[in-house]
This record gives sequence, C-alpha cells and structure tokens, in this order.
Amino acid sequence: MSDEKKFVPYIPAGKVTPEFTITSVIMGVLLAVIFGAANAYLGLKVGMTVSASIPAAVISMGIIRGILRKNSILESNISQTIGSAGESLAAGAIFTLPVLFIWANDPEMGMKSPSILEIMLVTLLGGLLGIFFMVPLRNALIVKEHRILPYPEGTACAEVLLAGEKGGKGAASVFAGMGIAAAFKFIIDGVKAVPGEISVKIKGFAGEFGAQVYPAVLSVGFICGPRIASYMFAGGVLSWLVIIPLIVLFGADSVIAPATNAVSAIYAEGGASAIWSQYVRYIGAGALAAGGIISLIKTFPLIIRTFRDAVKSMLGTSRTEDKERTSRELSMVTVLIAIAVITLLIWLVPVIPVSFVGAVIIVVFGFFFATISSRMVGLVGSSNNPVSGMAIATLLFTTVILKVTGSANVMTGAITIGAIICIVAAISGDTSQDLKTGYILGATPKKQQIAEIIGVCASSLTIGGTLFLLDKVWGFGSQEIAAPQAGVMKIVVEGIANNNLPWGLIIFGAVIAVVVEIIGIPVLPVAIGIYLPVHLNSCIMAGGLVRLFLEKRKVSAEKKKNIINDGILYCSGMIAGEGLVGVLLAFLTLLGVNKVIDMSGIITDNPIVTFILGFGALALIIVFLLLFSVWKKQYRESEVNE
Repeated sequence: MSDEKKFVPYIPAGKVTPEFTITSVIMGVLLAVIFGAANAYLGLKVGMTVSASIPAAVISMGIIRGILRKNSILESNISQTIGSAGESLAAGAIFTLPVLFIWANDPEMGMKSPSILEIMLVTLLGGLLGIFFMVPLRNALIVKEHRILPYPEGTACAEVLLAGEKGGKGAASVFAGMGIAAAFKFIIDGVKAVPGEISVKIKGFAGEFGAQVYPAVLSVGFICGPRIASYMFAGGVLSWLVIIPLIVLFGADSVIAPATNAVSAIYAEGGASAIWSQYVRYIGAGALAAGGIISLIKTFPLIIRTFRDAVKSMLGTSRTEDKERTSRELSMVTVLIAIAVITLLIWLVPVIPVSFVGAVIIVVFGFFFATISSRMVGLVGSSNNPVSGMAIATLLFTTVILKVTGSANVMTGAITIGAIICIVAAISGDTSQDLKTGYILGATPKKQQIAEIIGVCASSLTIGGTLFLLDKVWGFGSQEIAAPQAGVMKIVVEGIANNNLPWGLIIFGAVIAVVVEIIGIPVLPVAIGIYLPVHLNSCIMAGGLVRLFLEKRKVSAEKKKNIINDGILYCSGMIAGEGLVGVLLAFLTLLGVNKVIDMSGIITDNPIVTFILGFGALALIIVFLLLFSVWKKQYRESEVNE
C-alpha cells in the first residue's frame, strides 16, 4: 500500500469543497503582485527576500473566513499558492537581471538597456519551466517521501491554514504592519520629515557607524533571528570599522584599481561611503562569490544524492494507478509539450539573447537544479536552498561554453541563461512547498499547479515594471538598492569574458570567506554584511536583538511561540507595506511629484535634531513591533481573565 493510501488529508479525496474559485484567484493574484513587488524591492535593498507563503495564507484566511464569512480552507490554499509565486519569482529575478541594467548604464560597455518585454518573457518562461520541471517530481517527493521530507515552510503554512480562527486574527497583524510601515516609509523617503539614516563619525577616524531607520530592514532582522543578523552585522563592522580605515590609512596617496584617483582624494571628496563604493563592494563581492561556491561544495554530496534519489523515485512511480481527486495533476503529455514549446521560445524569440546552445544548457541545468531545489527545500527549508551557488555555478559554466563556442552576446546571453535557471530553482522550490501544503490539506494538485502558473504570469507582469522603475529612479548598485547578488553575478561574467577586474580586491574577499568558513561561521550572511552598508546591517541587528529579547523572556514555550509568530506576521506586513510604498515613491519621483512633497530642510537642518528625529523614529518602530507581539498577547490575556 502506498504512503498516499496510508495518509489521510484534512479534506478527504472523496469530499469536494470550493477550491479554485474567482474569489481565490483574484485574491491570489493581488497577493502575488503585492509580495512580488515588495520582495523585489526588499531583495535589491538588503540582498534577501522573505517567504510569502505564511503571510499570504494568513491574509487569505482572514479575508475569506473573517470578512466573506466563507468556510473553505482549500480556497485559502489556492490564494496563498498564487500569492507565494510572486515572492519566489522576485527572488530568482533580482539575483541576476539587474546586471543587464548596470551594463546598460555604463557608457564603456556600449550595451542597450533590456526591454520590458525581454524582462517579462525571461521571468515568465523561467517561472513556467520551474513549475513544469517540478510536476513529474510531485509523486516521488511529496507523496512517496511524505514521512521523510518535512518541507518546513509547506507544513507550517498548512498548520496556519488549519488554525482557522488564528489565521483570521493573524491577518490583523499583517495589515497593521503594512499600514504602519507604509506610513513610516512615506514620512521618511516621501515627505522626508525624518532622516532615513543616522550616522556617527569620529574625528580623525576614517570609519563610520550608523543605522538606517526603515521598518522593512528591521523586520528582516526579526524574521532571520539574532544569529543571522549578528553575522551580517559582523560583516558590516569588519568592512566599515576595519577595512575602510585600513584602506585610507595605508592607501593614502596611492591609486588603487579600479579607481583612477588617489585613495586620499576619494575619501576627501566622498568620505567612507566613497571608499565603500570604489573598493569594499569588490571585496564583498569576492566574499559572496566564494561563499556561494563553498555552499555548493559543502552541499554537493547531498545534491548528487538528492538528484539520484529523486530520479529513481520518479521512475519507479506509476502515474496512472490512482485518479482520485487528490492525485489528479497535469498530464505528462501536457508537461512535455509545455517544456518543448518554452525551450523553443527561449531560443527563437528575438528579444531573448539566448542561442541554441544556451537553450540546451537551460533545459539540462534547469531540470537538474529544479530536482535539487525541490528536494533540498524539503530537507532544509527554502531559506537554506543554495540558489545563489547554483546561479554562480551556472554562470561559470555558461560563460566559458558561450565564449569557447563563439556565441554572440556572450555576457548578456550568460546572464539571461543564469536568470532563467535561477528563477527555475526558486519557483520549483516554492511549488514543492505549496504542493506539500496542499497534500496535507487535501487539495487537488492539478488546480494548485494551474494556480502556480497564474501566480507566475501575474508576477512577471509586475516584476519587470518594478525593476525598470527602480533602476530609472535610483540605479542598481547604489546605496538605495545595492543589489548585492547581482553585483556578484556581474563580476563572475565580466571576469571570465573580459578578465578586466580588480582581482586583488576580489581575492581578498574570497580569503575572508575562507577564513570565516574555517572558523565555523556561515559565510553568506557575513559576506552580505561586508557588501552592504553598515547602516543597513545595524538596523537588521536591531531587529535581531528585539527577537532575542522576546526569545529570552521567562514565559511558557507555547506563549513564547505565539508571541514570536505574531511578531513575524507583523514584520511580514511591514516588509510588504514598505516595499509597496517604495515602488510608489519611485513612480512619484519619475513624475517629479517627489519635489512637491519634499520637506527636507524645512523642519530643521541641525544635525543633532536630525539625529534625534531618526533615533526616535527607529525607537518608535521597535515599540510598534512590541505592541503587536508581546503586548498584544498580554492585552488579550487580560481581557480573558476579566
């Protein structure tokens, strides 16, 4: 008897309830657009995204049960399935596609800016490939290995949906976070009544310290926890309080590539930020690239074993033995035709700079990494899925192959191939988590797979526009949107194609990564910390410290878990709210409206008052976080006792 027969889902196969409805689809599309745009902004700003599955599940459950008074858990599941696709598509896109914009903005590169159609097609086709590559793996990974692969996010999402009433109450936390963060973001970056960053400089010392004042950045620290936040903070401290002062001290009047002016002149003109821009980002990129490769090497035995086991399990599974509702999925004929058509489109559509060789690489690497991603997220969760390592490995191989075969557009072709494969890996992992949720609840796999397709289609329309908007207003690689992973991918491709990079700085960063790994500390968080401004890392650390404070409180384990969960939901809302207002402000800047609402300098130009305003805003953000986590629980308990 199969494991599927032994396991009985919450909604049995013989019971039919509303699932794929107009309500669930419309709500899911809205969530996909919201979390796709918000996570694109967040990922470009801080170098990481957060899972949208649980907040999407909470919002959909809250609206369907709390507002529409409908009692259909499978409708909520379809909504979160569509909604979570936006976050995953954004995660795959922001790792690579900004490189095309960075090259286009550099006159020396002589490249045209990618069209919005190109970006939309790359994200759409990559997302669809990720779904279709995963479909044949469902029986093998989700059903046959149900007791073996826990799929942490998928299982947690099912628990949230099963909670019912808790989901409705949790939705209030998400919406509160969205509203409060939106207000703060508009006041800080729109009206500019409060500074978005506070800094501390010591006379005679070249380093700099400070903190950003953004709800979403603080939320990242809370969601990641104190451990990861501290690693990122350590990387920021190393770069801004150690490396930058050393460069200024020993560089002095020297001209160090890639800069064309002396170090002292660069520092005199732009301070620590200028040294960060000219030198430290390359060191951070070297550390990130080395970290991605180290991550891939460490997981290589698991990757090979994962691929072997998944393929063996898939080949040993009969796909026609059971046609119960909970076993119906897209047919293999449909899947194979779809993969063939998508591959041909990638090769033949003129706006996509991929040759026949590139299309073959996408199919081979795409299926390989989709299989790895689908199984690895089941073992270690989506947060530990080495997507950046997979992207770096793909770019290394692809750039060499395209260069050797004499393909036209080697650099743009390599980045486009890397982007598609990165999106494939991210979406296949997300699809696996969603199908696990559906398996526990008793959803119809075919309807979920169609829901994923809808989510990818909706998100691809908005993510392309979001990338264009953010690049037009601030430019990728700036302090506003540093795009750390994209910076690494750019260095990898340029290094192989042109061999004109400051290898000394990059190798120095790689050495730091190796030392960090030898010490036993996770490399990637430290490397991201080195690459990003210390002001951003400090704000992330503040969020981690708030989480640590809540974790150390002497209360029951159940109460502590509920408090942390409320905080995570509230922070997820803050990320969405700030991300959306960030995109809105970029649009207003494009129209020139930003100058009309700008109040900077009107309230005060006094640096001390400005510092106090910024510090007060950061403190207020923390107070609101506590209000919607620990104090919210205490208020509820006092009401019950009365």
